[in-house]
Amino acid sequence: MLLATAGQAQDATAFERWQEDQTLTFDASEVSKSDLQWIARPLVIFADTPNDPRFQQQMDLLLSGLDDLGERDVIVITDTDPEAATEWRTTLRPRGYMMALVAKDGRVALRKPAPWSVRELSRSIDKMPLRQQEISDRRLAGE
Repeated sequence: MLLATAGQAQDATAFERWQEDQTLTFDASEVSKSDLQWIARPLVIFADTPNDPRFQQQMDLLLSGLDDLGERDVIVITDTDPEAATEWRTTLRPRGYMMALVAKDGRVALRKPAPWSVRELSRSIDKMPLRQQEISDRRLAGE
């Protein structure tokens, strides 16, 4: 998995880098919720430390299916520093490990206290009305 850092491509925003490579993972301090509304589905992975076994397990599970998530416009965001008080942490208020999937409209679609596989995430996303519309539109466009 590629983890984008603040030092990479200073002139390009995290969102622009994600548009070029949807397998990148971003730190919560780099990505604003407002930049993603109606464009991407943020999957925010929280932990109090990057050494949390659940955080590590979740990241390993995601590594195997980043292409599937990219196909569903999912941007993976990590937040492992409670002291940073990022916009994501302030809004979603995790306690320890938590995974949250935010829909394109900005509402929280899923909160889980344990790691989920890409397959489970994909199934949940594919049931969302907007995703159903995206699938239908792609079929009509002949993709």
